[in-house]
Amino acid sequence: MIEKPVASVASLYRYPVKGLTPERLAGVALSPGQPLPSDRRYAIENGPSGFDPAAPQYFPKIKFLMLMRNERLAALRSHYDEASHTLTIHRDGAEIVRGDLETSEGRAAIEQYFAANFADELRGPPKILFAAGHSFSDVAKKVVSIINLASVKALENEIGQPVHPLRFRGNVYVTGWPAWHEFDLMDQVIAIGDARLKIVKRIVRCAATNVDPDTAARDLNIPATLMQTYGHADLGVYAEVIAGGSIAEGDAISVEAPQLL
Repeated sequence: MIEKPVASVASLYRYPVKGLTPERLAGVALSPGQPLPSDRRYAIENGPSGFDPAAPQYFPKIKFLMLMRNERLAALRSHYDEASHTLTIHRDGAEIVRGDLETSEGRAAIEQYFAANFADELRGPPKILFAAGHSFSDVAKKVVSIINLASVKALENEIGQPVHPLRFRGNVYVTGWPAWHEFDLMDQVIAIGDARLKIVKRIVRCAATNVDPDTAARDLNIPATLMQTYGHADLGVYAEVIAGGSIAEGDAISVEAPQLL
């Protein structure tokens, strides 16, 4: 009998503003067909994109400030208070700006900071974008991203130096799976806490992963290393929530047996 790997949730993260600081969660409630609550709820438009909040659609990440091209974002430390919709940004331990992202005045305060401090990287006036129920994900589907820490460790061994798991900006970090086991789970359903998620897509990594989330240094070439070592540039998988429920750090993760027709 083949034993199934015992796995659990090592950590959970959301990214309220695309490109800014990850926020760790002890637990979260998932809803069918939705990402983590407030994950990528906002984005900072880099020049006119055509985004219409009344009819929100997917736009590629190049339309926004993001780590793939704007690594200086990683030097900022932001916090989003969900109750007040307030984003606070610190740099070198000092608060530099705050604003309620649900008000024009609050958004203007944040926009003015980026206009003044990221001028050389802007294609037009920066603008805080959001729309009810929309997520500024890197893919069109509303998904949860899952990172296998053993795969990160395997890559780290190939590179020969530490690789911070938050380079991959995942939602659910998993411990207990063998390296690359997540790729064996394509189209399968996993159970975490009360929720059920279907693995739907491998994540192709971009140059954002080259940026150290602590130092903001572009100090590695992860997509090239993945390609040279494994013949692909993938690390992590996307999953769709098919049954809602609460999940938390420490929850066991199991793979459900496929239903027979």
